[in-house]
Amino acid sequence: MALTERTDPGRITVYDTTLRDGTQREGISLSSDDKLRIAVRLDELGVGMIEGGWPGSNPKDAEFFQRAKTMQWKNADIAAFGSTRHASSPVENDPNLAALLEAETPVCTVVGKSWSMHVSEVLRTTRDENLRMIEESVGYLRARGRRVVYDAEHFFDGYKDDAEYALETLRAAVRGGAEIVVLCDTNGGSLPWVVEDIVRQVGQRIKHPLGIHTHNDGECAVANSLAAVRAGAVHVQGTINGYGERCGNANLSAIIPDLELKLGLRCLPEGKLKELYDLSHFVAEVANLAPDEHMAYVGRSAFAHKGGIHVAAVRRNPRSYQHIDPELVGNELRVVVSELSGRGSLLSKAEELGLGDVGKEEVSAALQRIKDLEARGFSFEASDASVVMMMRRLESEYRPPFELVDYVVMVENRQGRGTFAEANVKISINGEIAHTAAEGNGPVNALDAALRKALTPVYPELNGFHLSDYKVRILDGQNGTAATTRVLIDTRNAHHQWSTVGASANIIEASWQALVDSVEYGLHEAKEEAGSHA
Repeated sequence: MALTERTDPGRITVYDTTLRDGTQREGISLSSDDKLRIAVRLDELGVGMIEGGWPGSNPKDAEFFQRAKTMQWKNADIAAFGSTRHASSPVENDPNLAALLEAETPVCTVVGKSWSMHVSEVLRTTRDENLRMIEESVGYLRARGRRVVYDAEHFFDGYKDDAEYALETLRAAVRGGAEIVVLCDTNGGSLPWVVEDIVRQVGQRIKHPLGIHTHNDGECAVANSLAAVRAGAVHVQGTINGYGERCGNANLSAIIPDLELKLGLRCLPEGKLKELYDLSHFVAEVANLAPDEHMAYVGRSAFAHKGGIHVAAVRRNPRSYQHIDPELVGNELRVVVSELSGRGSLLSKAEELGLGDVGKEEVSAALQRIKDLEARGFSFEASDASVVMMMRRLESEYRPPFELVDYVVMVENRQGRGTFAEANVKISINGEIAHTAAEGNGPVNALDAALRKALTPVYPELNGFHLSDYKVRILDGQNGTAATTRVLIDTRNAHHQWSTVGASANIIEASWQALVDSVEYGLHEAKEEAGSHA
């Protein structure tokens, strides 16, 4: 489908470059399998174009394009990225243009120079030769049946330096047959009102569809993209989660909902916006990066409420402290429990966690305990399972699946064996005492192994619990080795993941607190789930 068919009034083409520009971020390296998995999800979301990489630059990109051309794409056109021909070299002999054709993508994106400083000092050629390079490269690809997106690199800097020459570079691309010319803020230093003004001026001089590609070096990439759309741009380039070189690219995870929900412009198929939260976290997972949970729209904390006054207001009317309904982007309202919480916060949290039967007395008691524990170093903001267990244990009918009698942990260093740990755990299960011992590569690992050894014969579902993360934070480092330690444990089974917390000047005790909450919560949830399927 041609781009002009997508740029009807009120519609913006989203061009995703996560697989190319996004991978230039430090710490990201995607395999061909990774890139294909992300591309499939982007296609399902409904973006208009997916830039797969620079063919010929590395074997992974070559493999991606080889595999991508055999796949069926529902919504997106795959684009291969490359540059204009080399100076004083005919297009027929240019290896970069040959690689673009070999990728066999319906769209080729060609980047060229707009800033005369780059022409003379980077390309080391003449201004006229640069114009020929742009026109001939675009025309060569068009003559061979490719649709061409032209990326005008450093356009805003070039326009401010020499507006007429920067415009001539766009005209060269248009003469070559580019279906859209994209104005790039490559250094990421432009400001929104400058971008809007220049895009509007260009639109008056160049009667051709315009696009925008911004970087985030001034923390304005999203604002600059929206400013360009206000000025007439119909094509927006960016990356999921804003991944990219230096400070990143324009963040499509924010731009897409801004366009659809704030500006009333369609850029995804109907109903697809609600998949944005899952896509954002999926891309972070594949890229092996921790999600930015404070990111607008798609961060887990984007609609999290902590202050008691805020929570009370949101309980009455969600619009009071939320700019959109989080479900529109696939997110959800969350209540964060802390020492700042009021009773309303805890009631909301109980409802959120499915504890609608918790009484006011239990809530008040739990709230006081939370405040007392947080004063001692606990933090329940990221430990919902510990909050659940606290409220469960306050119910008069609740019976714990096990109770601690005592434990002993020893760490030894023996000649010929090195350092190892051993734990002895004695617990009561339904009135029966179980006494077990286990070794581990550390004291917490040994405790975990001994507890599981005692419980598994009675609760075999424990075999499905896996500790997925263990974090330690020193809270008052000025106290040296006597400092309070906070331990966060993430546990998962086949269906869920949950988090628990412990805090103590003794790291073993802090770990045991979090470990017990984790196991007890998991066993209770497994029991509830089994009951619902009975």
